Order: sequence, then C-alpha cells, then structure tokens
Amino acid sequence: MDHMKHDRHNGESVVEGDINLTSARGEWLKEEVNDQTKELLEKDAKYFLHQSMSTPCLDVLKNCEGSYLESISGKRYLDFHGNNVHQVGFSHPKMVSALMGQLQELTFSTRRYTNEKAIKFAEKLTSYTPKGLNRILLTPNGSSAISIALKLARAVTGKHKVVSFWDSFHGANLDAISVGGESIFQEHMGPLMPGVERIPPPITYRGIFEGNEEKALEYLEHVLSKDDEIGAFLAETIRNTDVQIPTAKYWQGARELCDKYGVLLILDEIPIAFGRTGKMFAYELFGIEPDILCLGKGLGGGIVPQAAIVTREEYNRFGHISLGHYTHEKSPLGSVAGLTLLEIIEEEKLLQKVKADEEFMKKALYKMHRKYSLIGDVRGVGLLWGIELVTNRTTKEKATAEAEEIMYECLKNGLSFKVSKGNVLQLSPPLTISREELEKALEILNDAFLKTNAIA
Repeated sequence: MDHMKHDRHNGESVVEGDINLTSARGEWLKEEVNDQTKELLEKDAKYFLHQSMSTPCLDVLKNCEGSYLESISGKRYLDFHGNNVHQVGFSHPKMVSALMGQLQELTFSTRRYTNEKAIKFAEKLTSYTPKGLNRILLTPNGSSAISIALKLARAVTGKHKVVSFWDSFHGANLDAISVGGESIFQEHMGPLMPGVERIPPPITYRGIFEGNEEKALEYLEHVLSKDDEIGAFLAETIRNTDVQIPTAKYWQGARELCDKYGVLLILDEIPIAFGRTGKMFAYELFGIEPDILCLGKGLGGGIVPQAAIVTREEYNRFGHISLGHYTHEKSPLGSVAGLTLLEIIEEEKLLQKVKADEEFMKKALYKMHRKYSLIGDVRGVGLLWGIELVTNRTTKEKATAEAEEIMYECLKNGLSFKVSKGNVLQLSPPLTISREELEKALEILNDAFLKTNAIA
C-alpha cells in the first residue's frame, strides 16, 4: 500500500481531519459510492477551490437528523465528528421549530440596533458563567471570536505578545493560525502575526513533558518571567483534536502564574463547551476561571453559524475601540439558536446524561485497549474520546496506515469520525445519542480492529 508515501511529515500533515490524498481515498470513491454520487463529487471538485483536509469529499449528503448523516444513495453514518457543532444532534425538532418561528419575525438586525432575542440570549448565556464574567460579544464563527479575544487582551493589558501551545488549533484565519500551533496551517503563509511565543503543552502520552506537568508549568513561568510584553496566555482548556487533558493541578498552577505576571488567561472552548465534558464549560472541571472565554460551533445548534466571547465586567471600558464590529454581531437567528441550545441541554438533562455515557465509554474503550495491541492510549472525558494507535507500545511509533484502514472500514459500515495527528481516532458523538447507538458505534469500531488483526 502506498497510503503514506506522499506524507513528508510522517503523519503530521494530517493533524486536523482524516487522511484524504492516499490511494485509500481513491478506492473509497471507486468502490463505495454510486454513479450519481460520483457525478456530483466530480462537480464539487470542479467548482470549489481545493484545500487540505476538505477535498476531495467523501460522499454527498441529503439529510442529517439526530446522530445520523444520510447520503443521497441512502447510506447512513453515525456521526462521531460533526465538526463539533452537534451537541444536541442534527435537526433537533425544537431547534428547527424555533428557527422557523424566528424566520417569520425578525430575520436580521443591522448594526447599531439590538433585538430582544439577542438580549435574552446574552442574559441566558451569562447565567452559566461565574459572577463578573458577564460581558459578551457575538460573532458568526470561532476564528473571529479568537480575534476579538486577542484585540481585547491587547487593549486591557497594553501588551501585544501572546503565549500559546504548540499543536494547538484556534481557527483558520491569519491571526488565528498565527497564534495556533499546528504547523500545517502555517505552510506557505509567509510572515505571520508577530509577538507569539509557543511552548510545549502538558501531555500525558508523548511529548517532551510526558507525564511531567510540573516541568511544563516551570517552562511556562520561565517564558512569562522573561518577557514583560506578554499580555495573554491562549489555550484550549482540553485539546480537542487528539483529546489531550491536563490535570486540575496544571490548570490551577497556570491560572496562578497568569495572575502573578499580569497575564490574561484566554480559554478556547469553541469545540468542547456546552456539555461535551459533562460540564457546561470544560474549565469547570479544573476549578479555574478564564479572563476571556471563546465559544462557538455548537452554540448555533448545528444549524446557524454562531460564536461568542464572554469576558469580565471590568474590561468593559473600550467603547472607543471596534473590538468586533461584525455584520451579524446581534443575529436574531444565531441568538435564537444559542438560546434554544441552552434550553435543550437543560430540559433533556444532557449534562447528567453525558456523565453516565462517560462511564460507559470509559469501560468499553479501556476493554478495547487491553484487547488490541494497536491501541497505545485511550483518553477522554464525557463524550470526547481519543484512541491513539501505535505499531509498538514501547516505542510508540504512530500507526498511521492502520488508523486510515480502520477509518475506512468504519465508514463502510456506517460510522464516521475524525483521524487527528495521523494516528488518533477522535470520537465525538452528539450528546443526545442513545445508548443503543453508542453500542452500535463501538461494535462497528471493534469489528474494524478485528479486521486489522490488532489483537494483543
């Protein structure tokens, strides 16, 4: 198989998304889609600008509902990826009804005007955040939320430099890739935004600080103590792509260092907020508070693009600066989507459900870990899990070809997920998923491992 011969990064060029330029993708398009689908995929390839990790497409969809995507040929996929927008599943009836109702009323709110739905949404959203973390700005996408946070941090501190983690992802805009740490997004881009200091992240499996968070904190303090121009520390509370989860001790230490050196803590929870970890926000797991919280993706209920930042009351002193200034900054549709999302989470008791699902997933995946030598590590919380595949548990060499093989085998049998870092199967189902659907997905995954002869 020549699956990986194109990859000069030995798997690192596929850090965000599945492997999509190998012979396996060609085999999938040849054998697993019908003629109508092939024709539409060819048209898609003809009209849309090609880009890494998005093209060529896998299939053509006609419907999405609950935990499933459905193609025009009638194939159904349990979606354990969802671009992290499907906290309440796809096409939730209450969400659809609320948005349809809003379409019969105010469909757009021009800047310098407000509307009742936006105000209700802001009030509801900040009812979940700590006292004093109660000022918001809305924007259509997560990358723009990061932009607002960076501008606000500069205004608050008077300092332009930012510390961030290597291998972090904060969006695809030029400023977002400048502060992000995934090298693939920086290729061919030339000079990026200056003033970014990247540090190694705390990682439990791999990395130079593997299992040594004290050293990771020591490195962070070293950087903060040496540069008085650093005004912000930007980080994913939990790294979403390959599910890296620091301890409470690390985050509490980092929070103390930010306070010590006068640095704002910006937490990026764009993909993982709103219940995925069993808490409304992931930072609640660690006993800390951010100075600026970035939200998005699921905030729009899987239908409407919607994002936001939430920040401190005392930072509300820059009325003379356009921190956001986005056309849809008080979108009635986006606000209704966000408001309805929060109502569904409450009404369906999804936070409690996710904690129960976490125990089920932990038991099932740890059992697979013991069974299959191909699995080097399993890590997760709530309904966010990563399965890291290795060819050897001692050397931890990445099993990139095997990850791709398992991914396509699962796709054939109706389970879709993302491969991150070339060898990590990331499982991120809707929070509304039924136990029966979870069991079905794990059965498909288990069968795929059996087919690769991965038994320990």
